[in-house]
Amino acid sequence: MRDECTAHYERLASSYDDIWSHSPEFIDWMTTETLNRLDLRPDDRVVDIGGGTGLLSRRLVESAQLTEPILCVDPSQAMLDRIPENPMIIRVRASMEELADGLVELPYRQFDVLVLKEVVHHAADPSAILAGLAGILRPGGRILVITLPPRLDYPLFSAALDRFAQMQPDPHQLGNALAAKGLRTEVSSAEFKQVYSAARYTDRIRGRCMSVLSTFSDDEIEQGIEEIRAAYPHDRLEFVDRFMFVRGELPLNHRT
Repeated sequence: MRDECTAHYERLASSYDDIWSHSPEFIDWMTTETLNRLDLRPDDRVVDIGGGTGLLSRRLVESAQLTEPILCVDPSQAMLDRIPENPMIIRVRASMEELADGLVELPYRQFDVLVLKEVVHHAADPSAILAGLAGILRPGGRILVITLPPRLDYPLFSAALDRFAQMQPDPHQLGNALAAKGLRTEVSSAEFKQVYSAARYTDRIRGRCMSVLSTFSDDEIEQGIEEIRAAYPHDRLEFVDRFMFVRGELPLNHRT
């Protein structure tokens, strides 16, 4: 993960849970969509890569009744420090690049499940990262990449939408990278209807709720907010949040 991106999440750590916990329905929905694609077993060894404050890690531990601690891996110590004490969550400060290159000391050599939620786009070479991570999967192991499509339908200003599209990898190319390492792959999508007050949404934009927004100056953000207000003048904003799920599974007879 690039240094400027890590710095962005260091700044965001104290408000991160508030940003993403505003809707319990969304957290429930994302947890369900994730579980439906992972077929988690209680004794699975799971790594939540780019897990931040452990929002998803906590849900996976509880919902799947894991008996093995989940590893929550993130390069931001400030994010990891926000994880409540829990013997079933092991904090690991590392980037996904370090994990993919085998530069991190871990409790096990191989794992059953790797989850990357909205993090792979931070890599300079996402396909190479996934190829490296495939090497720490056990036969029968699953990897799930949760990401956004390059072109968003969000009420954002045009410069942010365009810059996001330039930075975001194609989910199908990510699937191809996993297939090249011998994994059976599937790309699917799911949608959630988001509802915000205009004031709440504006606060999120100013708070740089998306990493792409950290690439704009304060003046550019304010100009962008004015553009959003002109295009969406109502006090209530509704839009569809569409996520892409790239799933790969290593065959049981795979030879490492």
